[in-house]
Amino acid sequence: MKTEYVDLRDGKDVKEGLYKAAEIIKTGGLVAFPTETVYGLGANGLDENAVPKIYEAKGRPSDNPLILHISEFDEIENIVKEIPDVAFVLADEFWPGPLTMVFKKSDIVPYRTTGGLESVAVRMPSNKIARELIKTAGVPVAAPSANSSGRPSPTKADHVLSDLDGKIDMVIDGGTVDIGLESTIVDVTGEVPVILRPGFITEEMLSEAIGRVKTDDAVKNLSPDKDLKPKAPGMKYRHYAPQGKMTIYKGKPEKVVKIINEETAKSEGKKTAVLATDETKRYYKADIVISVGSREDSESIAHNLFDTLRSFDDMGAEIIFSEGFDESRLGFAIMNRLHKSAGYNIVNV
Repeated sequence: MKTEYVDLRDGKDVKEGLYKAAEIIKTGGLVAFPTETVYGLGANGLDENAVPKIYEAKGRPSDNPLILHISEFDEIENIVKEIPDVAFVLADEFWPGPLTMVFKKSDIVPYRTTGGLESVAVRMPSNKIARELIKTAGVPVAAPSANSSGRPSPTKADHVLSDLDGKIDMVIDGGTVDIGLESTIVDVTGEVPVILRPGFITEEMLSEAIGRVKTDDAVKNLSPDKDLKPKAPGMKYRHYAPQGKMTIYKGKPEKVVKIINEETAKSEGKKTAVLATDETKRYYKADIVISVGSREDSESIAHNLFDTLRSFDDMGAEIIFSEGFDESRLGFAIMNRLHKSAGYNIVNV
């Protein structure tokens, strides 16, 4: 398969490019497109023959549910059985944006889309290209991250092509994404909303909007259950992983720097890399040192995280040492991704 590349970064020929992409989706094909979080790999979420192509292209386990993307709120009515009052509040506060809500699915949503579950995850992205593509296609678009399963999520079209060139029909280049972490996922099917995946919309933000909310124990667990039936994308399997062996070091920055430099010195013969910050970058002695941003700016860390992990691969890093970060607010989502990237290989300094 030849993957068509469509560059919409300059704002020209957007209508024509999106029309072609929408036709591909309507006829059962796959299109990678930008959202505000990461690039998504889209197919008609109601087409039982199209959805398996996503799993095949990504090498994704079939029990890992997909998210349906819509362009307007009223599009949700056909794909869910009921809309709880709390969902209206959350939609009013955070849609369009980086929030996914899990509902009881309607009969028209295939089990292949939901990973066999009776629930369906739904999101309304704020990215203009994404929303216009969904609107033009006229169907809810199932779209996990547009990468090979297990690899760092793509924040640029080049990342998509690196993983999926020749496996999908089209890639739309809309430039680097704004946020860099996947959406927050909240299950609204029960009495108390439950966070199934942390993201840019934090627990504190959700609590301010709707009161009580809790985080699923599986999200907090640093020893994931291999028998877990995932309720949402990213709950069970190793994700976001670079090719090199990665370890996270948690503790005071000065002690972390000392320990990582000691470990780097022991790694003779291996190409070493450090995921550092602006405050510590100059102190490391590894072969590759990349800052993901300032500790004072968690949004910059989130924005740069996946691109940094992919850069380590491009530079041939064999052993990767990562600093840990404060786990409050957005830091909880950042560390959730890092834990999975390292396969939960963590050292407390």
